[in-house]
Amino acid sequence: MAQDGGCRDSHLYYYGIKFALSAYATLFSVLGLAILCVGVYTEVERQRHKTLEGIFLAPAVILLLLGLTMFSVSFVGTVGSLRDNRALLKAFFWILLVLFLTQLLLILIEIIFESKMNTVFHSNIQEGIRHYYDDLDFKNILDFVQEKFSCCGGDEYSDWRVNQYHACNGSGPLACGVPYTCCVRKVPGEVLNTLCGYRTLSKERLELLEVIHVRGCIHAVGLWLRDNAEATLGIVCALLLPQVIGLVMAWLYWQKLNAIHSQWDAVDFKRPELRDVSVGALDLTGAGWCWCLPREGGYVPVGEEDEEEGAGCQSEV
Repeated sequence: MAQDGGCRDSHLYYYGIKFALSAYATLFSVLGLAILCVGVYTEVERQRHKTLEGIFLAPAVILLLLGLTMFSVSFVGTVGSLRDNRALLKAFFWILLVLFLTQLLLILIEIIFESKMNTVFHSNIQEGIRHYYDDLDFKNILDFVQEKFSCCGGDEYSDWRVNQYHACNGSGPLACGVPYTCCVRKVPGEVLNTLCGYRTLSKERLELLEVIHVRGCIHAVGLWLRDNAEATLGIVCALLLPQVIGLVMAWLYWQKLNAIHSQWDAVDFKRPELRDVSVGALDLTGAGWCWCLPREGGYVPVGEEDEEEGAGCQSEV
């Protein structure tokens, strides 16, 4: 490899970008596999208890899709970087680019069509509220959101009317009420009465301001993201920045391999026949454990007869 092309033509650059990309892809392969295992375990438990169907309402399905995608894409990058396989590196780059652009598009859609997206979220959350006591995963998530963001329901607290236990035509202690996670905590850390939301759905909004949170969780989360722009930007960067790093490293390594192969293709020599090559005579020093690391001049020697033929042609001219 020529040394007059600067840093990018050095062996250090080649090995640096190679093992950096390998470490990056391996790390996310392991992380994706771990998420996939958690998703499988959660899905098994979900099926055992006959809980909700649907991607939005089933966190296990989201974990399965996320883990499978991360592991598959990262594994392609790992093998491509270790084997110097330009086809796999190209596939890894384009798949990662498509996923990155898809996420950007979803973020833009959420910003531009916020009202329509809120309608979609509202319908899904209502479906979850309808089966609130049938799915512990969704119940725990909604309880956490209601307590963390001081909200109740999807669009507003009245969404709890769709649940058969909280409907006003019911006869149980929960009838026409909301879960205790909707209640206002006047003292931080106080122990709440689990029936603090009793008969709140039959009262007017202004009467409940000191009793429960009347704002819906969709609006509460949206306001929190707007009011905490730095945290929102940090979350977005945490999701997208690792993908940008992977795209840059995959592109640089892909271009480096293209440059190496173009140098080999530019050499004028006659391809030797395999029957003329003795395996025992091959010097594989520097090829590594995988016999795949490139070396200037290659590993298959060009026969002396080819050199003599070339010299004869030059003398005749």
